[in-house]
Amino acid sequence: MSEPTDNPVRLRHVLSQLPDYVPGKPAAAPAGVTAYKLSSNENPYGPLPSVLSAIEQGATTVNRYPDMAVTALTERLSTALDVPPECLAFGTGSVAVLAQIVAAACDEGDEVVFAWRSFEAYPIVTQLAGAKPVMVGLDEQQRHRLDAMAAAVNDRTRVVLVCTPNNPTGPCVHTSELTRFLDRVPDDVIVVVDEAYVEFVRDPDAVKGLELWREHPNVVVLRTFSKAYGLAGLRVGYAVAHPPVAAALRKTATPFGVSSIAQVAAIASLDAFAELNDRVESLVAERDRVTQALDDQGWKLPASDANFVFFPLGTESADFARACEEAGIMVRRYGDDGVRVTIGETEGNSRLLEVAESFGAR
Repeated sequence: MSEPTDNPVRLRHVLSQLPDYVPGKPAAAPAGVTAYKLSSNENPYGPLPSVLSAIEQGATTVNRYPDMAVTALTERLSTALDVPPECLAFGTGSVAVLAQIVAAACDEGDEVVFAWRSFEAYPIVTQLAGAKPVMVGLDEQQRHRLDAMAAAVNDRTRVVLVCTPNNPTGPCVHTSELTRFLDRVPDDVIVVVDEAYVEFVRDPDAVKGLELWREHPNVVVLRTFSKAYGLAGLRVGYAVAHPPVAAALRKTATPFGVSSIAQVAAIASLDAFAELNDRVESLVAERDRVTQALDDQGWKLPASDANFVFFPLGTESADFARACEEAGIMVRRYGDDGVRVTIGETEGNSRLLEVAESFGAR
């Protein structure tokens, strides 16, 4: 049966203007070559046995709705972070909590300020809420220009997003920088410190979101269980916010959004954090090995405190991404801005180094 060519249904005009969110490509490789998916910033390790056991047990009750209040996870995370339970709000991954923040703060025509290039969901969730994205370019080191971002704040600004370490470029924001920035931003503007990769940070000057949150009622810290905790497939993220803001985020959340399996897996992961942290340390060591080797090859890349590295190759981005794919490495290209490569399995990381050396340092 043929499909109609015209459809009279009215959809929001903004949808035609939105960029699509582009997921990382799945692993693929030529015949006889092992493929490595280094395109999505996933943790390459599978669940710990204790976490897998919790997932299996949680699966026995999926005929029931999950606890909408996320009670047990709230209590466990409250203890882990030393924050009051009423200051926590959850969603299906940190990107969903981000959308809850923008929905809670923005009316039609309000503005959201963020660096660019940064997390590609920022302009999408902003425009879906009817707000206007205000993008401030990164500096030559692919870092936030916080003075320029502060200058972009006006009486229509409702939210500022600060991604640290910045995805996809890697550098973190320093405490002194963000403290000066907060002094310039009005207290009624929400400043989101997006710390999706905080567990990988080793820069001693890096901002500590929770410390600034304790000092500023307009700061919201955004985190996820997807990266270091390895629960990307279960979708659970959270915000730490002061009680009035946290309550607003719970109002804008999808009811029953965080599944029962995700809740028990997150609790089990918190309980097993010492063991999980060994994996994080191994990934940090691999990141350091890769970045040192690339430096030895002559590459001048942005400093990364996350679980990925970024090649700011401009118009050569497509050629580099193609060379990686031909070698069985799936990477994430960002137009003509550059290519992001996740730190994954040792063998995949080593193959990246081979491709980078053959391509030639830039």
